[in-house]
Amino acid sequence: MQSGEKPAAAAEVRVLGSWASPFVMRVMVALRLKGVEYELLQETMGKKSELLLASNPVHKKIPVLLHRGKPISESLVIVQYVDEVWPPPASILPRDDPYAAAIHRFWDSTSTTWYGPRV
Repeated sequence: MQSGEKPAAAAEVRVLGSWASPFVMRVMVALRLKGVEYELLQETMGKKSELLLASNPVHKKIPVLLHRGKPISESLVIVQYVDEVWPPPASILPRDDPYAAAIHRFWDSTSTTWYGPRV
């Protein structure tokens, strides 16, 4: 478990991933911005756990957010989910300005291409 993560959240919110993945980091930052406690379940590069394969059978890739046992895949989808499920005070995307939210999404998706293929 890494700094900022709380063991009490183990059953509530888990992240399947690797600390070295920028896509997993994106999810971890979103959770921290919202003040959500979570447990990082470290995946080993080159080996896919049974939990990962069962949680993301389509892409078989990290990150996967497990919220109350239900899996959500793809980092941008997870970030939007986190923003919708855990209410303000903190909001990841501007809620009152659709244009500003679109610009944020644009730069987020553009930066994704700079990282290369997903883990």
